[in-house]
Order: sequence, then C-alpha cells, then structure tokens
Amino acid sequence: MKKNSNPAAPSGGGTDRAGLVRRDLLRAAAIAAPATVLAAPAIAQSAPQVRWRLTSSVPKVLDAIFGANELVSKYVSEASDGNFQIQNFAAGEIVPGLQALDAVQNGTVELAQTPLYYYVGKDPSFACFTTMPFGLNARMQNAWFYHGGGRELQDEVLAKYNLVGFLGGNTGTQMGGWFRKEVKTLDDFKGLKFRIGGIAGQVVAKLGVVPQQIAPSDIYPSLEKGTIDACEWVGPYDDEKLGFVKVAPYYYYPGWWDGGPTMNVVVNRAKWDALPKPYQAMFEAAVGYANADMLAKYDAFNPAALRRLVGAGAQLRPFPQSFLDAAYVATNELYAEIGAKNAGFKKIMDSLLAFRNEEYLWWQVGEYPYDGYMIRARQRG
Repeated sequence: MKKNSNPAAPSGGGTDRAGLVRRDLLRAAAIAAPATVLAAPAIAQSAPQVRWRLTSSVPKVLDAIFGANELVSKYVSEASDGNFQIQNFAAGEIVPGLQALDAVQNGTVELAQTPLYYYVGKDPSFACFTTMPFGLNARMQNAWFYHGGGRELQDEVLAKYNLVGFLGGNTGTQMGGWFRKEVKTLDDFKGLKFRIGGIAGQVVAKLGVVPQQIAPSDIYPSLEKGTIDACEWVGPYDDEKLGFVKVAPYYYYPGWWDGGPTMNVVVNRAKWDALPKPYQAMFEAAVGYANADMLAKYDAFNPAALRRLVGAGAQLRPFPQSFLDAAYVATNELYAEIGAKNAGFKKIMDSLLAFRNEEYLWWQVGEYPYDGYMIRARQRG
C-alpha cells in the first residue's frame, strides 16, 4: 500500500474525518478573530451620548447625601465609557429644594434627589416611600421596597405624575431635633414652632405643636432669629455641619417620625423610557450602590460627630414618654383619617404596617436581643 505523503491528511475512518472538521473549525475561528476585534469599537461608537441634569433638595455641604449623586454620576459615566453623563446641582442652583420634584415632572431637569415626603400636599401617599411616623427602620424600608411590594406600590403612585422612582440612600434612624428650650412634659410642646417635614407635621399638630416646613438652607437662620423654636434635620454628622448646637443646645431623641428615611430619586418618565436599556441597567446598579453606601457612611460617621457635638455643648435628652405615647396614638388616628378619604393611601399603609409587624416578629427574636445585650455589655465595660 502506498504510504500517505501528507502526514496532516486523514488516513481514513470516522476519527480522522472528525479531526479534519475540528481543524477546519479552528482555522475558520482564527480567520474570523481579527474581524471580531475590529468590530468592538464600532459597537462602542454606536452608544448614544446622553446628558442629564439632576437637581437635589439639599446643599452640597451635606456630603453624605449629595455625595450619593456624585457616586451615581461616576459609575454611569465609567460604565458607559463616558457616553452617559449626569450633572449634579444642589438646592437653589436650578430650582429651590422644595421644587425639585416639580422640575422633574415638568421636564426642566431629567431627575432629582429629593425626599418624597416633601410633597404630601400633592398626595399623602408620597410620604410612605420616604418614611412614616412609627414606620419602618432603614433595613425594613429597603426590604419592603425590594421584596415586600413597596416598589410596585410606588410605581402606581408616581405613574400619575409622569415619574419613575428609586431608593437613593438612607440616613438610618434620625435624631429628634434641636430645641432652644428644654421640654419635659406634653404641655411644653403646645404652641412650639417646630420645623418638621412630611406627615409628621400633621401628627405633632394634633398635640398642639405648630409645624413649619422650611428648606434645609433656611433652617439655621430661622432657629437663630427665633422664628422657630426647634428643628429636626438628620443626625449628628449633618447637624454638626449646620451648626444648630450654637443656637439650640437641647438635642432630643429618637426621631420617631424618621425611623428609616429614604432619600428618593425620581426620573422623568418620558426620559426614562427613552433611555437605552443598557443605560437603564447602569443607572439602577449605580443608584443601588449609592443607596447602600449612604447608610454605611452615616453608621460610620455619626458616633464621632455625636461626641464632638456633646463636647461643643449639646445636651442630650430623650423625649418625654408622655410625648412619645401621645404621638403614637395621634399617628394611628391620622392614618385612619387619611385612609378614610384616600383609598390609595390606605392600600399602601395596609401593606407597610403589615410588613412592619411581621418584621418585628423577627427583630424581637434576633436583632433586638443581640443589640440590647451588646449595649448593656458595653455599658458594663
């Protein structure tokens, strides 16, 4: 038999034919590879240039809150190779802080960072997606939104206003605020002019307090001049920056109306729908990271800030038990009153409160006993 002079050629049989096919496929892949490499830049170049503007309800000095916007801008820009850019503006640079949502709704800007409870005048349901008196803490707020039906309920409400909403951060439980004079009894709150936002203002009004809704940049001068008697803002890290301790030394806790306040992000619906799907995914991922990062910052920075405030003269005081109990009763009365007139609000609150009650079944077994023990152990040294 004549020997095959080509050692690379098959000598016959299924195995040899399979080898030939495999070599042909590899050769074809090698030829195609350069074309694939060359095609990648063309795909990148086809990504559209998107330029959005964000307006915030807070000044830039509140870096934990405003800094969340900068994180989102950084990550969407990097992920899109610079094609998706978001320019951030503080309160007052485009519109006043309390008009941020309106600016998104009417298309002045594409999106805003603003607590939805600033806009309860439009619909009391807005407050449910920021925080409610005696409502959810920060972890519960996230859990309800992502896995308890909260997001779907928010979508229903915001759709009426040409908006899409996201969780953009959380401060954790806030302080009860700064008071020019000490309050020891329920009667001491009557007639008190108190800067307090959202539904909580309606609760304290039932107790004789005169609620004031004032934008962040105007709180300090109002407190300094005596236009208001007390204010609540966030907690030690931010309150220190705004200097409240200089004009109102009594620092009360807890902020029962701000158990887990969300910093909401709202986007114009038409702009969102027009955004390419990959950019939508980039944005959601970036906002989700910013949501987690903000809470981590407050947990990390509040302890040292509280020490500094006490060193500067802040006098820590718990709210009188009589005030807390009266506020709890007034809160439940208010929810019933609003729910009787607003079926949408009742639907949302039924979901939120049922979720809260289920969560505390676990917290009273797991989280609270552990934290309570560790607090006592720390006090014992």
